[in-house]
Amino acid sequence: MSRVQLALRVADLDAAIDFYSRLFDAVPAKRRPGYANFAIAEPPLKLVLLEGEAGEATRMDHLGVEVASTDEVTAATGRLADAGLATRVEDNTTCCYAVQDKVWVTGPGGEPWEVYTVTGDARPDLEGTTAAELSAVAGDGTCCVTDDATEKAAVPAAACC
Repeated sequence: MSRVQLALRVADLDAAIDFYSRLFDAVPAKRRPGYANFAIAEPPLKLVLLEGEAGEATRMDHLGVEVASTDEVTAATGRLADAGLATRVEDNTTCCYAVQDKVWVTGPGGEPWEVYTVTGDARPDLEGTTAAELSAVAGDGTCCVTDDATEKAAVPAAACC
């Protein structure tokens, strides 16, 4: 199953979780420090909430399409390249507390889009931990770091997850 992903950067993660839980009559599928996601069945949507700065207005962080397999990511990469779009591939990357294979493209307005599949969970031990509780922990792997610790290929925060 494919579904569209909408990633929002929010100032108050708890308030956003409360609002979207009510809006979609759902609970987060994953909750980690500074992060939550909802896997909404109807309409098919992956809603990602990324904790931003206090007082900042909610804004779109990035968009995506979640697909079922790495083969689908590979097919999308070829299709996008054939369509003349510049692609950036990330294989086996840890992002948003998940191991993912993905390809990024950028829309005409500068909006980042990813086509991705989740191949595993990352840091399940942090489920329910708040960002404040984690503040003293280094290297938590929340966003866009490859599994190879020496590589640390970070993606700009505006295009993460």
